[in-house]
Amino acid sequence: MKAITYASYGPAHVLSLNDVPKPEPKANEIRIQVKACEVTKGDCELRSFHFPVKWFVAPLRLALGVRKPRRQILGGYVAGIVDAIGSQVTGFEVGQNVYGSTQLRLGGYGEYVCVPQTYSISTMPASTTFAEAASVLLGGFNALHFMTLAKITPGQKVLINGAGGSIGCYGLQMAKACGAQVTVVDAPHKEAMLRNLGADHFINYQTESFVNNGQQYDVILNMVAQGRFADFKNALAPRGIYLLANPRVSDMWNTFKTNKFSDRRASFAFAGEKKDELVELTAMLNRGVIRAVVDSEIPLQDAITAHLRVEAEQRLGAVVLVHE
Repeated sequence: MKAITYASYGPAHVLSLNDVPKPEPKANEIRIQVKACEVTKGDCELRSFHFPVKWFVAPLRLALGVRKPRRQILGGYVAGIVDAIGSQVTGFEVGQNVYGSTQLRLGGYGEYVCVPQTYSISTMPASTTFAEAASVLLGGFNALHFMTLAKITPGQKVLINGAGGSIGCYGLQMAKACGAQVTVVDAPHKEAMLRNLGADHFINYQTESFVNNGQQYDVILNMVAQGRFADFKNALAPRGIYLLANPRVSDMWNTFKTNKFSDRRASFAFAGEKKDELVELTAMLNRGVIRAVVDSEIPLQDAITAHLRVEAEQRLGAVVLVHE
């Protein structure tokens, strides 16, 4: 089969299209003919092995390859067609349209990928294309996780810092569905997209700081591994919650102190990407509570272009590799 592979860490040009063996499903696995796979910032960070948050780099390198990648096919969020099933598989059938996470097995940049039936894989929403289904997974899983922690009630004020990325786009939609008033912070070229998704207020971080506008928020979701913890905490209303998607070690310590010694809360708990969460995401898509946000669909062989697009921070939604 064809797959985009990389044999060493480095810039986007380490990626290349190659022939690799077609995987065979084990007894408890399904094989998916991949039709679409989101290209995420995480893919770019794994490829370069450069991360904005440093504390997990050493254990991750031990797990994934010290000098070169052990798993040479990237891609963790896929949509496609069940192509084969193992002898012990129940609940899936050949020809079924599915989408979900391949976790640290990755493999979505290949024409086929095998995953255990216990992974978060489910029938695709009937209303979505393969590209749309693949695009909603990373952002949807994480946004649902954080919005569940937030326990938003109608009329609350929510701030999303870095709202124009995959997670922020879906966090915005979910917060609006809960009846919140949502302020988003991002670069000016993303304003129209975010307002179209329902944002009530937009802050251009290049010219304005939410820290100095005198507003307080019931929920703050921070997608950016930058900024002073104290600034975010001070922008919280009493009993408000600060949610960190990319916590630094100092943020973890400050989270503990905030929860112990103040009337405000903070959390950096990571998303589990569970099957029941995928069921809920599917229901949200089917009901129109959230909609997919796709920047571009790029052919598999042009994976370098896709990575450069993601790293340029100019995209408006997800960049998706599509397989013909």
